[in-house]
Amino acid sequence: MIKQLVMATNNANKLREAREILAPLGIEVLSQREAGANCDPEENGATFAENALIKAKAVYEAVGLPTIADDSGLCVDAMDGRPGVYSARYAPEGQHCAKLLEEMKDVPEDKRGAAFRCTIAYIDENGYDTMSGDCKGAIGYEQRGTNGFGYDPVFMVGDRTMAELTADEKNKISHRGAALRELYSFLKERYGD
Repeated sequence: MIKQLVMATNNANKLREAREILAPLGIEVLSQREAGANCDPEENGATFAENALIKAKAVYEAVGLPTIADDSGLCVDAMDGRPGVYSARYAPEGQHCAKLLEEMKDVPEDKRGAAFRCTIAYIDENGYDTMSGDCKGAIGYEQRGTNGFGYDPVFMVGDRTMAELTADEKNKISHRGAALRELYSFLKERYGD
């Protein structure tokens, strides 16, 4: 089993989730800062997988340790999968939910399906692999909750928004959590016990 893995991020929430899920494998997950990588490559891929791989390759080339990177976004059925890979650039900072609700204002309840999607790229000296996870839900009619960011206040899971869930509830169903569990299985299979 590998002993260390670099996550191409300095986001504390992403690191905590990765560390919790991969902890049983005995792998220390380092942020890119902790590993000494100071890079922020342009994410200009057409898919989540391409963007994740751009980040993973940049950090791997900087530090030479097995590296993971993720890219994720919101895919709305009634908008043909938009904003998708452009989720972060869909609207000015802090206006994503308002713009989405405005664009969805005339969409009936049975057509408001959506999914948060995450792809993780893993790269080491043997090449790379990708794994993905989804969290299915629907777009609500108003912003609710304070425990989230991005599109969480309008993304409904059952009768609550992601922003109304506790961190533990969210981690159990999140798209990133699902992708990290796929990564866990991949690493366990590749490196054995």
